[in-house]
Amino acid sequence: MIRIRRRIACRGLAVVLAAVTVLPVGTTALAAPAPPVHAPGPEVELVPGVPPGPAQPWQIDTPDQVLAPGVYTPGAEEDAVEPRDAARGTYDLVEYVPLADAVQRVACSKRIGPYQRGVERWLKLKVDGKQSAADCRAIRAFQVTYGIKPAIGFAGPVTWATMQLIGAQENPNAAGKCPVRGYRVACVDLDRQLTWVQKGKKVVYGPVPMRSGRAGHRTRTGWFKIYWKHKNHWSTLYNSPMPYAQFFSGGQAFHAVYGSIYTTVGSWGCVNLRLPDARKLWGVLKTGDHVYVWGRRLGA
Repeated sequence: MIRIRRRIACRGLAVVLAAVTVLPVGTTALAAPAPPVHAPGPEVELVPGVPPGPAQPWQIDTPDQVLAPGVYTPGAEEDAVEPRDAARGTYDLVEYVPLADAVQRVACSKRIGPYQRGVERWLKLKVDGKQSAADCRAIRAFQVTYGIKPAIGFAGPVTWATMQLIGAQENPNAAGKCPVRGYRVACVDLDRQLTWVQKGKKVVYGPVPMRSGRAGHRTRTGWFKIYWKHKNHWSTLYNSPMPYAQFFSGGQAFHAVYGSIYTTVGSWGCVNLRLPDARKLWGVLKTGDHVYVWGRRLGA
């Protein structure tokens, strides 16, 4: 029983949002360093603003593993099988918005978003943590430019994550928080929810957006090594895939998910990636490569 309880810590939870079914199918400037922002509000207050892709469930979590997997050497035949592609639309930038805004299909939200101050600062607006008509117009313009749906000016997690990614494109390690070494280091920035790989000062992969562990199941910080790679890893307990899994700390691994990585609640400890990003990372990292994790996910 104790073993089962420990393993259940990584079980995915599906949430059916019946009220959202009435919604229609959705229609660089160099950023300053990411400022501190307030932790996001409870997940129950925010829902996807438009329906997701045709094969993407209303899912807020994924089936990660709290216990280390049974390690073995996959045969050539197994390794030759590539994980299935994600359905079209799976990784669309669908913002999480207040349920009332989603149901009423507002054109411009009057509500204060969980990342209000950070978004105001990024857009060089008056930083007061209050949603004004001018704020909404500026946020909405940003959302339209970067294809975030619905573009209703709400300062939600997808808008903020997009800003973080844009700001990190030129030099993700500008703050020097990921140690520079002569070997490959997979850098996992929990503060900005970004990951990249660098060798020396050269970035050889990324940065890409990610999702780390939630409160109570944080992704462990510090130095680790990739100790097992399993391209077609499958959670037998939950009968769910963990494509391109690269384990670095017990049951915590880099792996792809067939769903949004932008939910305000984190994973159960793993570093979740979009499938194309996880596939590319699979080709970059080797067994024995170093992983460095630092920071803290907001709300975790």
